Amino acid sequence: MPPHEIGKYLYDVAAASDLIATFVDGKSFDDYQNDPMLKSAVERQFEIIGEALNQAVIRDSGIKEQIPDVTRIISFRNRLIHGYASVSDEIVWGIVEKYLPPLRRQVKRMLDD
Repeated sequence: MPPHEIGKYLYDVAAASDLIATFVDGKSFDDYQNDPMLKSAVERQFEIIGEALNQAVIRDSGIKEQIPDVTRIISFRNRLIHGYASVSDEIVWGIVEKYLPPLRRQVKRMLDD
């Protein structure tokens, strides 16, 4: 189990990741693209993931070794927040499909240790 403060942030990442997985379960890219509420919900949870990881890294830079893509995840969060007009549905959906599952597994392992 990580130190208490880091554990809280990792728990937030796990919870947000689980929510995204629940939101998109049984959904296609077309569903995502045509459902503004689904898009908003997924993007909001990615914002939480990025901010929680940012706070965790500030407190423990060793997180970068355990979650190799952490810098990219934080950058994605910043893009969602500050460059939202340039975020494409294809990129978000690609992250949901390709990068979210391994992140969920890694964070759950970290919480279990």
